[in-house]
Amino acid sequence: MDSPAEAAREQQATAVAAARVPWTVIAWFGALLVACYAPVLVRLVCQWISDPDMGHGVFVPLVAAYVAWQNRRELLATPAATNWWGMLLVAWGAAQLLVATLGAELFLARTAFVISVMGVVWFLGGTRILRRLAFPLVLLFFMVPIPAIIFNQITFPLQLVASKIAELAISLLGIPVFREGNILELPSQRLNVVEACSGIRSLLSLSFLSVVYAHFFDKRSWMKPVLLVATVPIAVAANAGRVALTGMLSEYKPELAEGFFHGAQGWVIFMVALVLLVVVHRAICFVARGAHGRRQ
Repeated sequence: MDSPAEAAREQQATAVAAARVPWTVIAWFGALLVACYAPVLVRLVCQWISDPDMGHGVFVPLVAAYVAWQNRRELLATPAATNWWGMLLVAWGAAQLLVATLGAELFLARTAFVISVMGVVWFLGGTRILRRLAFPLVLLFFMVPIPAIIFNQITFPLQLVASKIAELAISLLGIPVFREGNILELPSQRLNVVEACSGIRSLLSLSFLSVVYAHFFDKRSWMKPVLLVATVPIAVAANAGRVALTGMLSEYKPELAEGFFHGAQGWVIFMVALVLLVVVHRAICFVARGAHGRRQ
């Protein structure tokens, strides 16, 4: 544990380093970026608020800023050096924004903003600063909704998988069920496994949380992609469980399959998915420790 004198010297060194940072230039470039991308950012924020699939988008820049703030001592200790390759990346983002505007393509326009932010960091801070901020900068891509064409191609297969798993679970509970595509025929009603129940909503939010969780609770670089891949079966299984639970409850009390109760089930199932993510992480750590012990 640092002594008060050492802590005071460290704070003084940090303050001196912070004083050398060109905050005026950073603020100027930040204002220019916001001004240039204002229409794109406004529509993006509106989608975060109105689209349940992108509810996590509000937290992405906040978490990215917090991660960068955690590394402030390392960042301040790293000498900044202007790198003109960063300006080339900014130009790339501007060209991408122009093409996206002409083609009315939201995904390209929104990712152009993230690319431009990376370019500004590279230009003002240099390669070493860019490397230190690599994770929070890449994290910003999670705030951008995936393109509609990809979204639609992913959603329907997930609906079918969730429907099949739910059919099996309901059958095991002794309730007669017949599945046709993503529609489940029960004795008293028909359940339609819609997009919201496919797992795509949980998958988008859970993917972001898995990467953040791995960053804070596991320093091994390979854990982030492993947990990211693990979110796919977790999200599908959790939402299949939601469909099965809805089918079971609706046979006894139909009003539980809609309205407030159905929405509450979604939140409970999402929390279950988070718990499953932690369990999977612990299981991977256990297997990794066992493999490491056998090699020694």
